[in-house]
Amino acid sequence: MFQAPYGTHDILPEDQTYWSFLKEKIESLAPLYGYERIDTPIFEEAGLFVRTVGVDTDIVEKEMYTFADRSGGQMTLRPEGTASVCRAYIEHGMASRSQPVKLFYQAPIFRYERPQAGRYRQHHQFGFEAIGDGDAMLDAELIDMAWRFFDSLGLKNLTLQINSIGCPKCRPAYLAKLREYYAGHKEVLCGDCKGRFDKNILRLLDCKKPTCQPLTTSAPRSVEHLCQECAEHFEQLKTHLSTLQLPFEINSSMVRGLDYYTKTVFEIQPEDERGQSTIAGGGRYDGLIGELGAKPTPAVGFATGIERIILNLKKQKVAMPNAQKSTVFIAWLGEVARQTAVKLSGELRQMNIASLITYTPRSLKAQMRQADSAGCNYVAIIGEEEVAQGNVTLRDLRTAKQEPVALAKLVEKLQEIH
Repeated sequence: MFQAPYGTHDILPEDQTYWSFLKEKIESLAPLYGYERIDTPIFEEAGLFVRTVGVDTDIVEKEMYTFADRSGGQMTLRPEGTASVCRAYIEHGMASRSQPVKLFYQAPIFRYERPQAGRYRQHHQFGFEAIGDGDAMLDAELIDMAWRFFDSLGLKNLTLQINSIGCPKCRPAYLAKLREYYAGHKEVLCGDCKGRFDKNILRLLDCKKPTCQPLTTSAPRSVEHLCQECAEHFEQLKTHLSTLQLPFEINSSMVRGLDYYTKTVFEIQPEDERGQSTIAGGGRYDGLIGELGAKPTPAVGFATGIERIILNLKKQKVAMPNAQKSTVFIAWLGEVARQTAVKLSGELRQMNIASLITYTPRSLKAQMRQADSAGCNYVAIIGEEEVAQGNVTLRDLRTAKQEPVALAKLVEKLQEIH
């Protein structure tokens, strides 16, 4: 028996309500903040991600799905969304547009990693990127949008955590302090962190393993080693977030997992899980577009994991809106009634009235069970007697009341109660 590949999942009909709910919320929220949709290819040249995400990150070292195409080029299934959006910004000359350019996307993401709760090897994200402005006010606005999005979903008990990891001017001195600190604890580091010590010392702060996590408490804090520009930016960010009445806290061990971040980083997490199930995260990446060979351009963005959001919606028992469908089931009895039923189903659908029908002869009792199982609100019963009289028997399954309705008046009747 074939099964879905390990780390992937099928989105079944009963879960589609959640996906539609989230899509509707995003598409109504994004225009309020001036964001427009962009869709990029599902795969890109591998070098795009190696260059932007960072050669020493877990994503590039362990998690990318890379393959050779028939021309011999190396292609990678998209492991994150920001690099593709920045590539599109450069390729299509968006620097000539009014800045900042605000873009959002919904996309599948591919990472060869150990599946976690709500995080699969193929998972899905909503992402938001604001390119072309370096002011902390833009960071605050983006964080505000993320927070308001989750509030609009009805999710409770979330935490907003922020940090500043500096810039290329002040980060080298901080990394030297960090390396000096961890050198005295190298013997207790996990295997991964021992490898990161020389290649990516900042990632040691992000390790969740029990042997490493206690060390972050006493580690040097990035916010205490910022240059004047980064320190002022962070102070402005905190001021703007307070003005927006967002309940943030500073998490000095938060660095995010991608090399392109500068200054602001932030995450939104369920309060009771504390870092084990981040549902949104992002930050500023002022050097990324310059890294791709274009004019250095400031930018900030964040992404949300759709499966993790749905997991939390279910955990908190957030009710989905009722679609209020008034589906009509057409029950027919006998060959004479069959053609009348076929014609009626076509007429109802032409008028945008959802209708279901059985295809093979079945008893009325069996058809009524089928209608109830399908969640129909009404059953239009057609037998030889109804055909002869030119009407149907319309039964309301919610009230169990039924009445004869002329065939010529049925569409009008259903439109009234639809």
